Amino acid sequence: MSVWAIATSTIQDRLQSRFVAPIASAKPSRRSGARRFVAGAPEIYFHKTIDNTRLVKLDDPCRKRELRMFTIAMSVLFVLCTVYVWQHFRAIEYGYNIEAAKAERDRLVQVNNELRMEEATLKDPQRIDKLARDMGLGAPKAGQVQQMDGATEVGAPVMARAAGISVVSLSQ
Repeated sequence: MSVWAIATSTIQDRLQSRFVAPIASAKPSRRSGARRFVAGAPEIYFHKTIDNTRLVKLDDPCRKRELRMFTIAMSVLFVLCTVYVWQHFRAIEYGYNIEAAKAERDRLVQVNNELRMEEATLKDPQRIDKLARDMGLGAPKAGQVQQMDGATEVGAPVMARAAGISVVSLSQ
């Protein structure tokens, strides 16, 4: 029961005891039962200031330990959540980097294929022959072509060899 209900019921009891017949006062008081609100009874509020400046809070070691354990548990939970979120975002970033690298690889493969096709076109013997004839060059005469695959003398200087390369001399 609240303080206001007790104060109101006590005031109501006092007011009723003044106006009740003397026979009613001989009855035992009904303090243990529920109080009845009387309509028209005044409500009185008492103002009491409370001064807690002299109170001293005692340290509770059990409560301190509980708070310390709670703080540690929340800190560990926060660190775990932060690590999880960090890993998640790094995985997303790595996914973007992988996709960018794949796109760059595909672009470079396409450029490489184009360059190989251009190289094949430039190395075409018919094209080279046509360009040589347009420039006024003719087919080599006998003795102008020297094969690099030939046997060399012992002790003679050796030239570098490459498969399929012929040397054409213009001195005849």
